[in-house]
Amino acid sequence: MGSAAVADPNANPLGGASLEWGGNESDPSAKTVRLRDRLNEADTERRKDAEEAERRERASEIRREERQKKIKYMEDMPDSQPAGTVEEFMFKEGVQDQLDKLDRELIGLVPVKKRVKEIAALLVLDKMRRKLGFETSVPSLHMCFTGAPGTGKTTVAVRMGQILAKMGYSRKGHVVLATRDDLVGQYVGHTAPKTKEMIKKAMGGVLLVDEAYYLYNAANDRDYGQESIEILLNVMENQQDDLVVALAGYKDRMDKFFSYIPGMMSRIGNHIEFPNYSADELVSIAAVMAEQLEYDIQPDAFPVFKQYIELRMTLPYFSNARTVRNAMDRARMNSAIRTFERFAINGENGGVCTVEDLKSITAQDFQILLDDIQNADAAKRIFS
Repeated sequence: MGSAAVADPNANPLGGASLEWGGNESDPSAKTVRLRDRLNEADTERRKDAEEAERRERASEIRREERQKKIKYMEDMPDSQPAGTVEEFMFKEGVQDQLDKLDRELIGLVPVKKRVKEIAALLVLDKMRRKLGFETSVPSLHMCFTGAPGTGKTTVAVRMGQILAKMGYSRKGHVVLATRDDLVGQYVGHTAPKTKEMIKKAMGGVLLVDEAYYLYNAANDRDYGQESIEILLNVMENQQDDLVVALAGYKDRMDKFFSYIPGMMSRIGNHIEFPNYSADELVSIAAVMAEQLEYDIQPDAFPVFKQYIELRMTLPYFSNARTVRNAMDRARMNSAIRTFERFAINGENGGVCTVEDLKSITAQDFQILLDDIQNADAAKRIFS
């Protein structure tokens, strides 16, 4: 018998062609290809570095040219060169119009209006300096609004956004309202996209973060809110020319929040405290709301409403102007029910009502609200 064939230990057990590389490491052409690829990659990197260096040099040259032009302009400018009046800038830029709207829309809040006017004055004077060629830098416009609910924080944020847009410090001037739910995710990798999406919506305007202290949970160092805070801090520092961040909430809680996040405190240049409204101011707010909705509050109805507000201020969940708005909505409903019963059900005046009947809010409409809270158990009732 012939001798048995010796099995090749390197043979493919499946019988097909092997998936091994068939090239030859010692092949000079293969080495040449790899060397050429490396040289091409190196050339590309060198070219990118050269282009970046050229771009930086050109930018530096442009800055030097602009600086020289500004110096020459300042040297040639006569001492009597007019910069324009503050009033002229206030009206021309539309700033005065926004401040007037703030006065009309917000009753009281004198300290708040004063602070807003001070910020507006800084921006106006800054623009006048730029007109004359002086060196200027955009001041820190990030803000913190502290106060109870319903004290006008959102309204002021809207007006500030429009003032910034009028003065050229903001591209759009719109306000995007956000809470923790809008910024913080529920699982790993969810927070960054949510926060960045809200920032993207607010770019060119104002991002108003309500109850900002809920972003930080001191009891849980793995809370996802910390990631959102870090993103906000980065944007507040590096993109302050295109986004104003305003944080809002109760003063004591905001102070505690800043003690945990000192980097946030240092980035905010404007702190505005919103005081609670007095009973008389809330009555005036009700009158403004009625006028805007084309209702007439009868003279004898105001004392009843004031009595209601004074009592309501001592009960849970009082929210200043928001409570007034809710009360006005209920008074309008009471007025509608009263008018419907008179003319549609009882057939008074043949079922024909006047314009005055449709616009009138009486003492009776507010008395229903007053009776409601006087007869309620404050410990068990959630008040609107």
